[in-house]
Amino acid sequence: MKVRVLGCSGAIAKDCRTTSFLIDGEILVDAGTGVGDLTLEEMRRIDDVLLTHSHLDHVAALPLMVDAVAAQRKEPLRIHALAGTIAALKAHIFNNVIWPDFSCIPSVQAPFISFHEIRIGQTLQLRNKLVEVLPAVHTVPAAGFAVTAGQGCWVFTGDTERNPALWARVNQLNVAMLVIETAFSNREQDLAKRSLHLSPMVLADELDCIAKGKNYPIYITHTKPAETELIMAEIQRFDQTQPFGPNVTHDIRWLRAGQEFDI
Repeated sequence: MKVRVLGCSGAIAKDCRTTSFLIDGEILVDAGTGVGDLTLEEMRRIDDVLLTHSHLDHVAALPLMVDAVAAQRKEPLRIHALAGTIAALKAHIFNNVIWPDFSCIPSVQAPFISFHEIRIGQTLQLRNKLVEVLPAVHTVPAAGFAVTAGQGCWVFTGDTERNPALWARVNQLNVAMLVIETAFSNREQDLAKRSLHLSPMVLADELDCIAKGKNYPIYITHTKPAETELIMAEIQRFDQTQPFGPNVTHDIRWLRAGQEFDI
């Protein structure tokens, strides 16, 4: 299973694209601005979109991608999301004011997109992959995902703050790679808490929830471009960022757009 990082920043700037991951060229996890780097053919190959939540940095490119390729597709693009996320998309994006309602265009019988409600704890089968919907703690209904093609799991927390239910489940999985957000530096920890994001100080507590004996690479995503260097420096203070050396607790790395991983 190949995971391609299209975007992993918490905001836009030069070379910074917001959250989106492409799995095996056919499943899109979130639809931030990173989607804009795909070719038309790559966008046409996507059959399923998994959305963690409704915030703009995770859905901004979705209506534009649909507009770019829907007429060349034979089937509707399937959008999988929590009920609250689907309601937000219908009310605020695909509402014939901000953007056309592609769930009934060109016709109700043959629309460009279809919505599919998911629930926390549910497992979906999308072709040869299993996708488990994980809990997240955010300011709107939100989820994370664990995706596997039969080997280890690629786990993405989505946007979240302290999340004991997540770790209870993750510790039961065969995790090959964890992608976890840390949106704000410690100097912005009050803002992080109010907006239900992680800061390095809280991240340290969260990573302590990983069961003993569980070791896998941990990639930091969703850093604000203006604070990325500070955030990673603060993380390095409580943990090593290299997978070797004395007193290594976790293998923590900074995620970058353009990276590809074989899981």
